[in-house]
Amino acid sequence: MSASTIQPAKVLSVVTASIAEEIGFEKGDAIVSINGTSPRDLIDYQFLCADEYLELEVLDKRGKKHHVEIEKDYDEDLGLEFENALFDGLIQCNNACPFCFIDQQPPGKRKTLYLKDDDYRLSFLYGSYLTLTNLPEREWRRISQMRLSPLYVSVHATEAPIRRRLLKNERAGEILNQLQWFADNRLQIHAQVVVCPGINDGEHLEQTLRDLASFHQGDIPAVISAAVVPVGLTRFRPPEDELSPVSQDKAREVIVQVKRLQAEFQERFGTNFAWLADEWFLIGREELPPESHYEDYPQIGNGVGSIRQFIRDFLAIADERLPKQISHPKTYTWIVGNAVEKAFEPLVERLNQVENLTINLAALNSDYWGQAITVTGLLTGQDLIKKLSGQTFGDGLLLPTVMLKHDEAKFLDDMLVSEVAIALETVIYPVKNIEDLLENCIN
Repeated sequence: MSASTIQPAKVLSVVTASIAEEIGFEKGDAIVSINGTSPRDLIDYQFLCADEYLELEVLDKRGKKHHVEIEKDYDEDLGLEFENALFDGLIQCNNACPFCFIDQQPPGKRKTLYLKDDDYRLSFLYGSYLTLTNLPEREWRRISQMRLSPLYVSVHATEAPIRRRLLKNERAGEILNQLQWFADNRLQIHAQVVVCPGINDGEHLEQTLRDLASFHQGDIPAVISAAVVPVGLTRFRPPEDELSPVSQDKAREVIVQVKRLQAEFQERFGTNFAWLADEWFLIGREELPPESHYEDYPQIGNGVGSIRQFIRDFLAIADERLPKQISHPKTYTWIVGNAVEKAFEPLVERLNQVENLTINLAALNSDYWGQAITVTGLLTGQDLIKKLSGQTFGDGLLLPTVMLKHDEAKFLDDMLVSEVAIALETVIYPVKNIEDLLENCIN
């Protein structure tokens, strides 16, 4: 990576009572270098700022350069948050996976929906998945030298011909050698397998999980865990993509297959090692496993146990926060994806135990994406208008913000919450977490 591609690290916010606030940093300022080195990304920034003595070259928001000297405790944070974690640009994906959700979207929406990253730095920092197909030797060296572990790797198949077929990339067949590299360097990964019926399921899925399990050994196992995820398809996907949706029968078949392997891995390793994403149970119309099944939730970011954890946390917080009654009658409609309808019934029942409070669950699928079963985060403004027009919602709609852009009240179809509220002639209350949901119900 040449220095010319590195941009100054622009400050998004300054933590109150931090070193940076004391010095006078402001939003819009930018760090050019630290002790003579321009950081490529947040990883470099954190590494360089660990020293006790720092010399910073800073470009303030008016474009004036400053040289700042700082003495601090080792590893003490400066208190700066940045607009981006990468200061030299995103490492783009060079695969052509037919199941990539980014390629299954309609054209003409906001640009950020079409960014295809395959960046090991985002994997290390935030747990996003990468394929390892586009890393030059210098990046492999950096991963080893900086001990960037664990990473999160989309494996999908360990048999070279099948992985090349799935990723549409000749380098995809190197995965077993790459896993051995992690083992040799005493670094770790969490693996992901997106199951595409007819391509990498059945005996191929078993081979993949057994190959991954072969790297789960020693004091630092190279593969910590593996998540098995059903392929998600939309009506916008490319034609002739060879893909088939996961049926109820297929979901039940995979559940039986992976449970059998889990029992074997439990006996060998003392852990399930391979984990089924919640969607398998939702598609298969089967009960979610008990909380004890998920151990320490090693694949929670992949939707493994997230619903069970949400139910546990919801009921615990509800018992603490919900009163026996509220002073005036209130009725709300809670919007969720129909994938969680059955799982959320006990939560609605608990809310309705509060006297004068009535919660109705509106569990919707997405016609926008062409899905019969839909997770909450994929519902769009158009889905809400089409499914709910002409209905009454009491005192308003409770809308999980997982449906919205992180920094704007906008759905995946670029509709605004305000536009949907007008169309449905109701008040919409965006709720970002369990506490927020309960607060809206009782106050």
